[in-house]
Order: sequence, then C-alpha cells, then structure tokens
Amino acid sequence: MVQGKRKTGAPTKRSKARSKDRAPLTWKQWLKRITVWGLIASVVMALLGAAGFFVAYRSIDIPDPNAEFLTETTKVLYADGKGQLGQFAVQKRDSIDYDEMPQYVKDAVVAAENQTFWTDNGLDPKGILRAAFSNAQGNATQGASTITQQYVKILYLTQERTWKRKLKEAILSLKVKNQLSKQDVLEGYLNTIYFGRGAYGIQAAAQAYFAKDAADLDLAESAALAAILNNPNGLDPADGDDVVQRLLGRYQYVLDSMVKMGTAPAGEVSQVREALPKFPKVKQSEQYGGQRGHALTMVRQELLRMGFSEQEINGGGLQVTTTFTKKAMAAAADGVAEARPEGFGPKQLHVAVASVQPGTGAVRGFYAGQDYLLSQINWAVSGGQAGSTFKPFALASGIESGFELKDTFDGNSPYELPGGGRPIENQGDHSYGRVNLIKATEDSINTAYIDMTLAMPDGPNQIIATANAMGIPPAEPASPAYGIPTSSPGLQPNTGVALGSQTVSPINMANGYATIANRGVAADAYIIEKVVDRDGVVRFTHENATHEALSEGIADDVGYALQQVVRSGSGTAALGLDRPAGGKTGTATNGNGEVSSAWFVGYTPQLATAVMYVRGKGNEQLKDWLPSYFGGAYPAETWTAVMTRALDGTDVEELPPAAYVKGEAPSDGHEYVPPPPPPPKKPKKPKETKTPEAPPTELPPPPPPTTELPPLPTDTVPTTPTTPTAPGTPFTPPGQKPRVRQGRRRPATR
Repeated sequence: MVQGKRKTGAPTKRSKARSKDRAPLTWKQWLKRITVWGLIASVVMALLGAAGFFVAYRSIDIPDPNAEFLTETTKVLYADGKGQLGQFAVQKRDSIDYDEMPQYVKDAVVAAENQTFWTDNGLDPKGILRAAFSNAQGNATQGASTITQQYVKILYLTQERTWKRKLKEAILSLKVKNQLSKQDVLEGYLNTIYFGRGAYGIQAAAQAYFAKDAADLDLAESAALAAILNNPNGLDPADGDDVVQRLLGRYQYVLDSMVKMGTAPAGEVSQVREALPKFPKVKQSEQYGGQRGHALTMVRQELLRMGFSEQEINGGGLQVTTTFTKKAMAAAADGVAEARPEGFGPKQLHVAVASVQPGTGAVRGFYAGQDYLLSQINWAVSGGQAGSTFKPFALASGIESGFELKDTFDGNSPYELPGGGRPIENQGDHSYGRVNLIKATEDSINTAYIDMTLAMPDGPNQIIATANAMGIPPAEPASPAYGIPTSSPGLQPNTGVALGSQTVSPINMANGYATIANRGVAADAYIIEKVVDRDGVVRFTHENATHEALSEGIADDVGYALQQVVRSGSGTAALGLDRPAGGKTGTATNGNGEVSSAWFVGYTPQLATAVMYVRGKGNEQLKDWLPSYFGGAYPAETWTAVMTRALDGTDVEELPPAAYVKGEAPSDGHEYVPPPPPPPKKPKKPKETKTPEAPPTELPPPPPPTTELPPLPTDTVPTTPTTPTAPGTPFTPPGQKPRVRQGRRRPATR
C-alpha cells in the first residue's frame, strides 16, 4: 500500500479528540481573567488620567484677577424688545488691603461660609462630585463649598455647569492653594464677592448697607454682612419684616459659629445677638426711581430662579426682554394717581395694581404701591387678605361639584355654624332669605357662600384645589418665592375659605380671573419673554404653559355671575369702563375684626386687573380711616381708571352669556323652587249706577234769542302759576301738596 504525505497543518484525529475533550472555563477562571484585565485597565486609565491632569495643571495658569474680572451691563427691555426699562449696572469695586479689613469681618465670613478655611487644602472633593452629579441630573444648582473654590469661580470661570468647568475649577483651586497664601485668598474673596444692592466686595457692601467704610464696621455689622452673603437677593433687610426675620436667624447662626470657633467673645456676642444692627436709609441710585426699581428687582429674582448667577445678571451683558408694556405700566401708575383719595400719602396708604393678559399669563403692567426709592416693598407681589374677591373660585368649585346657578342657599344673617363657633354675618347683618348663586355673587352674600361650602363634599379642600388650578398658588411655595409669587399664606381648608382671610398677591389674583376671561383655560403668570447673552446666544425663551382649569361652560357661568356684579351689584362703579366686564368687590378683616384690605378684581376678554388697597404694614384698619373702605368704592374706581387707559384704542369685545350648566347637586335642599302662581283675580262686581232724579216740573224761562255769539274770555288758561314736572311725575292739582313716593334704600356697596 502506497503511503501518501500528510498535508501540513491538517488536524489529526487525536488533536480533534483532544479539542472535544477540553473542559470549558469555570466561573472562577472567568472571574480571575476579568479581575486581571480589570486591574490592567484601571492602571492604564489611572496613568492616562494622571498624565492628563499633569498636562492640564501645567497648561492652566492663574490669570490676573483685575484683568479678568470684567463686566458688561445687562439691559432689561419692554415687551416690544426695543424700549429699555432699565439696566443692572455694576457698582464700582473698591479693593482694599487685607490689613484694612476689620478682623471681625474676616472671622464672620469664615464662620459663615467655610469654617475649615484656615486648615483645609482649598478643595472639597465630595462637594465637587455631589454638585456635579446634582447639576447633571437637573436638580437645584449647587455651588462651590470652600472659599477658595468660590474665589476661583468668581474670578476666572464662566457660569457653564459642565464636567469640563468643574475640572478646571479643581485645577485652578489647587494652583491657587499652592501658589497663594490663605491670607491672599481671603483678601481677594472679600474684594470680589457679591453682597447684593449692586455691591461687589466688602468696601462697597459697607457703603451700600451701613453708609460707612469697611474699616469702621463693628461686630454686629460684620456678622450681618456675612449673613447677607449667604443669599444677597433674599436677605436684604429692606424687603420687609419676613426677610428681616430670616436674616436674624442667619445672623445669629454666624455669631454662634464665631463663639464656637473662638473668634468672638461670648460676652460681646450676647450683647448684640438678639437684634440686628440698625440699617440706615441709604440713598438708592436714581435709575431705580419710580416703578423701575420694583420691575428690575422682580426681573433679577426671576433670572436667579432660572439659574442665572449674580455675576451674569450684574455684569454678564445679558439682554432681557420682559412682558411689561409701557402702556400698561403707565396706565397702572396714572390710574392710581387719578382715583386714590387725596391726603393719604404713599407711606400710609398702599395701592397695588397688577394686569395680566388672559390666555398667556403675561404680566403687562403693575403698580407696587409707591416709588422704589421710598420703599422697596412691592405690594403687587406681597399682597394682602383677599376678602370676597376669592368667592369666584368657590363659585367655580360649587358648580363643578354639581350645583347650578339657579340653586338656592341660605342668605339670612347671622348664619349659625353646625359645629358652633362665631356666627357668620353679611355686610350690615342684612338678611336676604334664600338666594340663588347669581344673587349671592351679585350682592356678595357671605352666608349663602358658607351654606354652599358646607353643602359640598369636603368643600374647603375642593375650593382650594379649584383656586390652585385657576392660578392661585398654595399656602406653601413649591420653591422659594421669586419675581412671581409662588405662595398664598393662610390658604387653609377652613369653612370660611371662600370669604378670603388668606393672603394673595394681586398678580396671582389677576391671573386667576384671567382664567375666567379665557373661558377656563389657565396659564402660568410670567414676566420674562427671552434672555440673550453677550454673544447673541438665546439662553431662554418663554413657552406658554396652559391647562384646562374649568370647563368652558363652568367658566361662562362664573363669568355671567361676575357680569351681574358690575351691571347691578356691588361693583357698578366699573360701569364707567363702558365695555362688557366682569368683576368682584372684596373687603377682609384681620384677627382684631378690623377691615384690613379692600379690593376690586375684574376683566375684559383682553385684560384682567386686580386692585388692592391696604394700610401701614398691610393689615391695619381701613374703616373710619378712609372716606370709604368698600371694594366697590376706591378700588373699583381705580380699576376703571387703570383699565380705561390700558384698553384705550383696542376693540370692544363681548363676554359670553351664561351656559347654565346642568348638574346633580351633591346635597338636597338647594333646588330652585319656582314661586307659586298668583291666585286668580275675582271678577269685579259691576258698579251700581244711580238713576238721576227727575228735573223739576217748572223750568226757568229761556234767555231771549240773539244773533251774536258772546265774546271769548281772554284768560282761557288758569292764571295760577304752575311748575313743570318731569316725565312720569304724578300730576298735582293746584292747592294740594305733592305726594312723596316711598322707596327702599339701596344697600351699601361691598
């Protein structure tokens, strides 16, 4: 047999057998291989990372802070994008040496911002990672945690929130830490950090808040500025009592931390801890005069909410287009000037106005109550007790629950509550009997609304839910309050919620009525349309956020009732607008039974406007202080003056009629019962006629005949003088006294 050569590389039967018999790798062998390769990869990545960090460290230099800390003015424009409402001009930064800064200032800022400053390495790795992950996930923006990192962020970096920026921040922080002393870092920080009021650096802050040089600040003033540093926009003591209380808490934290760190004697701290230092009145820049300062403050706060930094707002060269129009802003100011009573200065009487466009939620105009240079409190934002202007939200909720406009409720006064407590009274303790919901709204009958609230399942909570859907914020804000108010303090589910003891902003109240004007479709109130940065990049564009708060029929029924308030109810002063309009009057009482606010809120299809009158701190007595404290008086007259100007030149548009939505009432006893027909009239008996007596049988002789007629007398009309009477006035015969027709007195307006 001839043997052939075996082909090179061909597998033998034995090798095939061996390959078939080889066992697969166990999980332990796989784990070992993965671990080895993982370690190798980790070492390679670590080496590459270290090399990259080293290259980055060598390539990034610490720039000259005075050359890099450059700013450009941010411009704030009207809604047309052309007219300039104002600007955020940066106050000149006056740098001072470390030795010129009081030790209390340096110690207070360290205690407030970074208590380990003197011993740490300038970096907080955990804080960097935590902030990076939080920002990447879209959560609330978290900033730097050490003074060194904050200093680097302020001077050298943009406000972009990326990993690249975080890495650069870390590298620069290391270089600053390695090349600058702690003293240099703190000096630079205190000369550049923003304290609010346009003040950069401790010297500018001392002038802005205390009208003195930084070198003259004492312990209390130093601690107060260190406390403000935590939130310059939200802790300015000029913004009202609530802000002062928040600032006091932060101030006490700073002082206690100084005692804990041993940088302030406990005895000195105890002497100043219980109260803030006195903040003198510091003259504001003239560019903030009138309503401009209030508008710029609202815009700044909204920009902060959107995520823009203080540095970008004050010196980032932004171009901000707002919703405000020159026409609506002027209408608010001029309307208030025309209608407010004489002799009541802006420090005593605060008149707030807010106008919102139905369908978009754009705030077109407002009046804060006074010139910004006199007071920084914006009453169009802070608001007051809503009173009966809250009833339309209750009416909408009642119809949603199944009641109809024709259903009737107890309008008698007083109204005894089922569980006891203080009885509910109508204005003037007037009793109306059973009234339907149109009448209850038209004459603002408190007892009928209480009766309806109690007749609804979980009525108070239903009313609040409807109000929230229509544009009234809840009692507690979902986020800190900014330019647009996000809370209605005191909005609690109590029996009298429809009567309006809660505090509501005029901006939000106008927006709630705009939902009625827009036939049930609500929009979020807003004041910024667009933001463009210095490079022309659009950073923000508003997108309308609308939702159906009410069905169209329910909104039309509520609107019909409000039209009757204007036509023949408590708001007839608004007839002066000479356009179809709906509205509601309101007054509220504080805990002492004093009249604390007076309102009129109303709308046309194009605009909804709220007007509020309050006194002093916002809850002081109006009755017997103002010539008239009813919402149908000065507030309604102010509303008419504002709306006349705001709508001048626009088309007159009609409002929809009532839809008379049918529903199944959630409780019995409120159905409309037509009055019984009048009894049939009895037929009148015919009058008896007397037969005239027969003439006497003897008649006098007739006169002698003549061919000429006697001459007509010259006085063919009575000679007694008479007074012309108006058409419809009963005729009064001469010699009798005229009869006086007795009529009912019209109830006072509410």
